[in-house]
Amino acid sequence: MITFSNISQTYKVAKRKAGVKAALKSIVKRDYTYVEALKDVSFTVNRGEIIGYIGPNGAGKSTTIKVMSGILVPTSGTCTILGRTPWDNRIEHVKNIGVVFGQRSQLMWDIPVIDSFELMRDIYRVPEQQFKKNLDELVEVFNLSEFTD
Repeated sequence: MITFSNISQTYKVAKRKAGVKAALKSIVKRDYTYVEALKDVSFTVNRGEIIGYIGPNGAGKSTTIKVMSGILVPTSGTCTILGRTPWDNRIEHVKNIGVVFGQRSQLMWDIPVIDSFELMRDIYRVPEQQFKKNLDELVEVFNLSEFTD
């Protein structure tokens, strides 16, 4: 179960002004603005439930996923996934979840797809038998055999 309760995330962003003089001045004294990426977001996902999380650019989708994966600690609110708070022990938490960000490829452009998958298997210490089972299943479901042969 996933419980996301009253999560807010505010970023402190340095204001940038044009010109060399302004750039030099900003070294000594910076002005900041605050950006609310998430404001009091709450939802629950029950075991076995499948959801889609969509919205326009800047709506907070990636920030939500980063909080859920433990990459970010929210400014306020609570999140529990499988009974754990993601950012309390991120290393243990990420062993049991999977996250793919659409803007960044997990595949290396200059090596075969299967080699990229093998590299990820090694990095995340996925047992060979489990890796093979998952790979075979996903290749079949998504019709990817032309990319993995």
